Amino acid sequence: MASPKSKFWSRIAYACGTFGHDVFYAMLAMYFMIFVTSNLFHSDNHEHDAYMIGIVTTIILVLRIAELFIDPFIGNTIDKTKTRWGKFKPWVLVGAFVAAISLAILFTDMGGLTVSNPMLYLVLFALIYLIMDVFYSAKDVAIWSMIPALSFDSHEREITATYARIGSVFGAQMITAIVMPVVLYFSLNENGGAGDGTGWFAFAVIGGGIATLGAVILGLGTKEETSALRENKTETSFKDVFSVLLKNDQLLWVAIAYLIYGLGVNIINNFNLYYFIYVLGDAKQFSF
Repeated sequence: MASPKSKFWSRIAYACGTFGHDVFYAMLAMYFMIFVTSNLFHSDNHEHDAYMIGIVTTIILVLRIAELFIDPFIGNTIDKTKTRWGKFKPWVLVGAFVAAISLAILFTDMGGLTVSNPMLYLVLFALIYLIMDVFYSAKDVAIWSMIPALSFDSHEREITATYARIGSVFGAQMITAIVMPVVLYFSLNENGGAGDGTGWFAFAVIGGGIATLGAVILGLGTKEETSALRENKTETSFKDVFSVLLKNDQLLWVAIAYLIYGLGVNIINNFNLYYFIYVLGDAKQFSF
C-alpha cells in the first residue's frame, strides 16, 4: 500500500503532466492558426499569400481527418507496449519531446521557404505536421489511459482523475492568459497586435518547454502498477480494433456528440483572439 504522502505527490506529478499536455493542446488547437493566417506568408503578392494559407489549412484539415483512422493503430500499439518504465510513460515522454520540437518548427517559415520555395515548404510542412500530430496523439492516448495503471483502488483513481482534470483546465487557461503578452514581448514588430514570427516562435518554444517539463515530472513522480486483471489475455489485431469500434453503437453516438461539440467549441475559441486583434484592435486585452 502506498503512503498518503506518496499518493499525494503522485497525483501532483500526474496533474503536472496533464497541465503541460493541455498547454500544448491550446497552442495547437487555438493559436497555431492565428500564426498561420497573420505571419506565415508575407510576400508582396497578397493573392498568393491567401492562396498559400488556403493550401496549408487544407493540409491541416486532411491530416486531422486522417488521424481519425490512425488513432486506433496508435492505441493498439500502446496497449502492446511493455517496458521497464511501464506501458504509458514512455509514450508520454517521447510524444511530448517530439511533438514540442515539431510544433516549434511549424511556428516558423522554415528559413524563408514560404517565399523562396513554397512547394518545398508545403511538402515539409505536411511531413512535420504529420509527425507532430502522430506523436501528440500517442501522448494524448497514453496520458489519459494510464489512470487505471496508477492505482488499483477505484477511489484513488477518482481522486487522481480529478487532480488531472484540474491540471489540464489550468494549463489551457494559463496559455490563453500569456499568449499575447509573450508573443508581443518577443516580437520585433507588433504587426497591428498580431505579433511577428519571432514572437510566435518564442511562444511555441516556451509552451513546448512547459509541456515537456510536465511530461518529465509525470514520468519521475508516478509509478505504473501491474495487475493480473489488466493483462491482455489475447492479442488484438488492427482489424479487430476497427470491428469493435464500428459495432459499438454507444461509442459511436458518444463520438458523434463529441465531434459536434468539438466543432462548436473550437470555432468559438479560435474566433476569440481574431476579435481582439482585428475588431477591438487591442490584443493585449485578450489576457484579461
